[in-house]
Amino acid sequence: MHNINYIRSNSIEFDNAMKLRGESKISSKIIEIDKEKRETQTILQNLLAERNKISKKIGEIKSKNLDASAEMKNVDEIKTKINTLKELEQIKDNELNSILLRLPNIPHQSVPFGKDENDNTLYKEWGSKPNFNFEPKMHYEIGENMGLINFDLASKLSGSRFVVLKNQISKLERAISNFMLDKHTEENGYAEYSLPFLVKNESLIGTGQLPKFGEDLFTAGDEHWLIPTAEVPLTNLVRNEILNVNQLPIRSTSYTPCFRSEAGAAGKDTRGMLRQHQFTKVELVSIVEPEQSDQELERMLTCAESILKDLNIHYRIMTLCSGDMGFSASKTYDIEVWLPGEGKYREISSCSNCSDFQARRMNTRYKSNDKNIFVHTLNGSGLAVGRTLIAILENYQMEDGNVKIPEVLQKYFNNKTLL
Repeated sequence: MHNINYIRSNSIEFDNAMKLRGESKISSKIIEIDKEKRETQTILQNLLAERNKISKKIGEIKSKNLDASAEMKNVDEIKTKINTLKELEQIKDNELNSILLRLPNIPHQSVPFGKDENDNTLYKEWGSKPNFNFEPKMHYEIGENMGLINFDLASKLSGSRFVVLKNQISKLERAISNFMLDKHTEENGYAEYSLPFLVKNESLIGTGQLPKFGEDLFTAGDEHWLIPTAEVPLTNLVRNEILNVNQLPIRSTSYTPCFRSEAGAAGKDTRGMLRQHQFTKVELVSIVEPEQSDQELERMLTCAESILKDLNIHYRIMTLCSGDMGFSASKTYDIEVWLPGEGKYREISSCSNCSDFQARRMNTRYKSNDKNIFVHTLNGSGLAVGRTLIAILENYQMEDGNVKIPEVLQKYFNNKTLL
């Protein structure tokens, strides 16, 4: 959600920022509706004051046993006008919110300009690509050859873009999630939450998935949606709250299934586990003071990186351009892991600073020096568990078809070194 005061005072800057996000000029329409709304509110306030004044006069007239019928008729007429103006105010408010709720966040000044992923810039990279003395296989080839990844069985159960994992690969997925949670809670300072996987409209509006991206979500009855990421419930834990400054920063994490319809990705990555309707992820969320959010983004990125460093898997970090960022983000880093079987880098984590964009939608503030200030929210994958599983299968594969277990995960396998 955007600050209407900012739009009034910086209409050109706002339109330029929206242009960077692929939106048309809209500030003049927003300002016009806002002006009509405020003019309506002014008239309404004057009528309310007049009604109160006449009502007081009626009381004085009646106390003297005099006729107050003219004044009472006047009050009734004013009440009719007030009700009409209240309806008009609500219409203008709904019209304004309908526009503001569908506009993306303003890009941070450090974000590169661009239209799509081809305009993203390299921030840094870590490690080296592995060398194999054989032709590395894709993750689904490895899993299917071991009889531990089954897409046909999943299709029988649920249709396309689902997978069934079995035995050691299923255990590897569980070990990855446990390792991530242990790392983030014991070393990186995040509090772990177990959360509902169903949320209501207000939660998805708060983090920016609704109203614009409803087609990317799965509904669950008339009042609930399946979560697309734990970012939604974790961030909404503080919705409609006024926090004490001493509570900040709030850092939380959760391991959940995630559900996405992938409506905008028809035909993309149909083979394998890269783009599924259901997948698991460890999410990181931070709630901080505004002046701390840039630093917090770097901290969150470091926490996400620490997982891949411990797994000793090569990756690079890209700064997303203005046209490739998510709706709610003001700045985003993507961590892209190297997949030798595919011979490509693939996103395994996005870490985003959403500034006060989500906070305004959720009405989440903190009290400082008797002022209520909107917090800044951040979120990041720490990491996508399924894609980490893919990365391990491809980077730790052996010529005989087996897979080495990364050293940091061996404790979850009774110190075994091979799957």
